[in-house]
Amino acid sequence: QVQLVESGGGSVQAGGSLTLSCDYSAFTASSTCMGWFRQGPGKEREGVAAIYTGGTYYDSAVKGRFTISQDNTKKSVFLQMNYLKPEDTATYYCVAGFWRANYCYPGAPTSYYWGQGTQVAVSS
Repeated sequence: QVQLVESGGGSVQAGGSLTLSCDYSAFTASSTCMGWFRQGPGKEREGVAAIYTGGTYYDSAVKGRFTISQDNTKKSVFLQMNYLKPEDTATYYCVAGFWRANYCYPGAPTSYYWGQGTQVAVSS
């Protein structure tokens, strides 16, 4: 069922860094992009970053601080997070989807196209 597996979450001080990893070696469905979403306490789920054949996308809140990368040989997607802020505190989800109109739309069902999530906590 679960084909995307995240790791690398943890607790850090504001200004610190974390690197999230997403193993998609078990992913057998089709997709045209990979990305990261997050959902903070009391907040709606939002797209953070995505990578596709044509390039990358970053939400304005993380642009310049986060970097998404992909290693197709290792079947992994990474999210390097620098200069972390308390507002970055959230559960981060790895997503496989389809690139349309400058957005990586997650596929369905959820069990195929979403990971279980990894928690990131940033303290001030």
